[in-house]
Amino acid sequence: MVIGVVLAVLLGPIILNPFGAGYPDLLQKFVIYGIFAIGFNILFGLTGYLSFGHAAFLGVGSYSAVWMFKLLSMNIVPAIILAMVISGLFALLIGFIALRRSGIYFSILTLAFAQMSYNLAYSVLTPITNGETGLQILHGDPRVLDAAVEDGALPVTNLFGLNMNATADVSLLGMDIQFNAGYYICGLIMIVAFYIALRLFRSPFGMMLKAIKTNQNRLNFTGVNSRPYTLTAFVISGIYAGLAGGLLACTDPLAGAERMQWTASGEVVLMTILGGAGTMLGPILGAGVIKYFENIFSAYNESELMDVFSFLPHWLQELVVSVSSLFVGEGWHLTLGVLFMLIVIFLPGGLMEGFNRLVKLARGGYRKDGASASAAGKVTAE
Repeated sequence: MVIGVVLAVLLGPIILNPFGAGYPDLLQKFVIYGIFAIGFNILFGLTGYLSFGHAAFLGVGSYSAVWMFKLLSMNIVPAIILAMVISGLFALLIGFIALRRSGIYFSILTLAFAQMSYNLAYSVLTPITNGETGLQILHGDPRVLDAAVEDGALPVTNLFGLNMNATADVSLLGMDIQFNAGYYICGLIMIVAFYIALRLFRSPFGMMLKAIKTNQNRLNFTGVNSRPYTLTAFVISGIYAGLAGGLLACTDPLAGAERMQWTASGEVVLMTILGGAGTMLGPILGAGVIKYFENIFSAYNESELMDVFSFLPHWLQELVVSVSSLFVGEGWHLTLGVLFMLIVIFLPGGLMEGFNRLVKLARGGYRKDGASASAAGKVTAE
């Protein structure tokens, strides 16, 4: 499984280029939001606790990383560490309060905390967050470790001198491929995060979280205090979200309160359910699908659709374009909604359930073919 993720990350620019998704900005979003969804899946997929406030940790991670860029250095390592630490502490505070309740009450509490964080970032905490404008790096920032080597240009985030925006354009297999340093750095971090989550899923701690999801009351009746386990899962999940927020700031050193909005929390819920909650690859797949729809389908307009359906008769072309235009551009959410509805109805286990069904179907076909060939051999021998 890990090898498959590694190959997918390494070959991502090549595999996704024919689908129009091979450019660095979108590739970075795939892996960063994959980390976000992996972390959310630790909480929701293992324990069954549905949080509607995880965007708060994403935003806190972004703000923490940008402040590290402003005060210390443009090196992403200190920024990522600070983002994870601050997000973890924030998750500990929220989890300590919210986990006193379960079910819908827990979900509402996390949503309330996230909205409070969002509104504070826009108003009371303006000196820290810079309000509506957002927090960004400036020429006048101290940057105590980088100030001596900076020139007149605005500094760029880097990993020990390797710029995050460094990109190599290569002609390969008849395609122009962009290999971006920032994507591969984020991809490497996602692989490590995936491996840690995989080990956690298979550990005794992960088994305890699954027991909590199955029947928490029965577990409590046996004398096991489940709260430390759920709080630990919540903090780990918050650290993952903070890591994703920090990486967003590393690829684009700007942090705004919009990352803490309730819609961002809902997005990671959709990613996890769409891909398959409780599975390892599902959240990554769900994150990729949603970010692809957001960036590719939303870019289509009526003139491009006219070119796509130019092979149709004029009257039919206009009809098809008028209908399909409702599902692209600003209406891409409608396409996502239809897809999500179909997944929930026909594949309750998400896209991973569909993949597993296809694998079983293929294996069943091979077995039938093998059995037929074996029977034919016996008849011939007789």
